[in-house]
Amino acid sequence: MERLNRKSANITTSYPERIIQFGEGNFLRAFIDWMVYNMNKKAGFNSSVVVVQPLPNGMIEMLNEQDGLYHVNLQGLDKGKSVNSIELIDVISRSLNPYTMFQKYMKLAESPEMRFVFSNTTEAGIAFDESCKADDAPASSYPGKLTQLLFHRYKTFNGASDKGLLIFPCELIFHNGTELKKCINQYIELWNLGEDFQNWFQTACGVYSTLVDRIVPGYPRDTINSILEKIQIEDRLVVQAEIFHLLVIEAPESVAAEFPADKAGLNVLFVPDEKPYHERKVTLLNGPHTVLAPVAYLSGLNIVRECLKDEVISKYLHQVMYNELLETLDLPKAELNKFASDVLDRFNNPFVKHFVTSIMLNSFPKFKTRDLPGLKLYLERAGELPSGLVLGLAAIITYYKGGKRGKDEIVPNDDSVILELLTKLWASKDVEVVAKGVLGAEYIWDEDLNLIPGLTKKLTSYLRQIQDNGMKETVQTVISKLSNVSINKKDSNLYQTA
Repeated sequence: MERLNRKSANITTSYPERIIQFGEGNFLRAFIDWMVYNMNKKAGFNSSVVVVQPLPNGMIEMLNEQDGLYHVNLQGLDKGKSVNSIELIDVISRSLNPYTMFQKYMKLAESPEMRFVFSNTTEAGIAFDESCKADDAPASSYPGKLTQLLFHRYKTFNGASDKGLLIFPCELIFHNGTELKKCINQYIELWNLGEDFQNWFQTACGVYSTLVDRIVPGYPRDTINSILEKIQIEDRLVVQAEIFHLLVIEAPESVAAEFPADKAGLNVLFVPDEKPYHERKVTLLNGPHTVLAPVAYLSGLNIVRECLKDEVISKYLHQVMYNELLETLDLPKAELNKFASDVLDRFNNPFVKHFVTSIMLNSFPKFKTRDLPGLKLYLERAGELPSGLVLGLAAIITYYKGGKRGKDEIVPNDDSVILELLTKLWASKDVEVVAKGVLGAEYIWDEDLNLIPGLTKKLTSYLRQIQDNGMKETVQTVISKLSNVSINKKDSNLYQTA
């Protein structure tokens, strides 16, 4: 089988280099580069990407061997229909290793057409390292490398206001743009680059916070043979991803006009504040995951997708998502319902086996950040505790009791102090002691949750029911008592798609 490159794939089209991308990994190739491909194809974006390897070792040699070409295999549900597509992405023009090609890297700053910078250097990548020097070739940190590039561009074009760069970090940290900008300013000060450059950076450039969302499993080892059979060419860089994608950018409309994602039908939002969207993702995607996993596992289910097929557990998930957590968010209701529906499609992806046990790592810290804020706000707004979330906490506590589920050993994985506490509390064989002890563990919650009105009593009740009747029967009992749970025919279709 012939190796993929521009000659073998008969790719003759080339685009101006307008984007610098720090990171050559699966996520950016299946997310940003895939978006650029679609904007070129559907919106006349006319841009190619130069990839910069952020670390000394990476995979740019493989990219260059394939002339920057690779296939993206999208899998999942789109409006309830199963999709399994393959597209050839042709937007990467070349890839550079700044550790061995420093002059070529710096020369990127001299290109008049260069306009955008994207990055994904892991959560640890956006960090200030005071050991970096301005004359390092290159600076070891990503913000250091970027500052070097920006300063060279400033000097090349004599501080021209129209030669600034628009910078979009895609690292998975909240306010990533704010953090990156802070690091760059620290290097400007550390390296004494001058007030004029600082003013140019502040006025001509933009560093914008983003929220990125797409599951990218990466190289499809299990199905690569069938994929190669379909494309009839050898591609060592195939990347697999889910269909769902979301990019939220905290930037003004003038920036949106330069990045025509909307004209390509992409799920890219330019907003004045990314915080509500960050909260939406954490609340409606991560929040339900955290409580669903132990409820499902203790009910005999192993995979997230199975939960949407189970009549009882699917109703529990609906209660938590739609009737509890969604009610704590302030974005337009139609927008929230659409996002929740997309989340259910993602949970129901027929191509992904997402084991619930993999979600239960460090469940207490996850509940604290993902579900506890919603529990408090729901209580404040509705005047009562959210039964589904409290039941989810009871399931977590029960899971941490250990023991067995059938023949399977239950082995919780969390901080040793938390595990020791749960072992001690469950040794009392008194569920009220367990409830009070967990809620009162201030080193977990940074407060005493026993002070939340009614929580200790409700949690104790659910723990007792689980011990006496089992998890699934308890879920059935709790759900049947909730008058606001109503799965109409349209909703129930969400749980029955193939």
